[in-house]
Amino acid sequence: MIGIPFPAETTLTFSGIALAKGEFRLIPLILAAIVGNVFGSSIAYVIGRFLGRAVILRYGKVIGLTEERLSKAEERFMNHQVSILLISKFIAGIRVLTPYLAGLNGIPFPVFTLYNSIGAVIWVEVFVFLGRYVDVAWARYHAFMHRNLLPLILIALVIGGAVACIKLRVKKNAAK
Repeated sequence: MIGIPFPAETTLTFSGIALAKGEFRLIPLILAAIVGNVFGSSIAYVIGRFLGRAVILRYGKVIGLTEERLSKAEERFMNHQVSILLISKFIAGIRVLTPYLAGLNGIPFPVFTLYNSIGAVIWVEVFVFLGRYVDVAWARYHAFMHRNLLPLILIALVIGGAVACIKLRVKKNAAK
């Protein structure tokens, strides 16, 4: 949560799959994920709060963060602080930027921590339980997919080819 691109949803989902197989225990898994997320977000908040805009822009250029984009993000953040703090965990990219924006805009740390923690709890549980139920569904539908995967791929290729041909014809007719 401190700006390093990391597939967190994927990791949590695979953790949920491992949970379903008995490789993890529920409470330690959930707590570790929540604490890690809140701790990382808090570091990002502190960077935004005390190191400020110049540092964020300097290193944000690596991920395409420009002065204009940061200004737009700050404006949106100030208009919808609470909802962004709660929902941003579910939006890759925004999830990483939100703690910095909260620090930059002087959101009190206790307020940030409260909403950030609530968002983290919901986010972690959604993806861990998604993984748990994906494993259950996979076991159920694996035999079906194993038997029918090649025909399904062929049908998808035929449909995709037909759509591409239609689009090309429409484009050619529009050009004439």
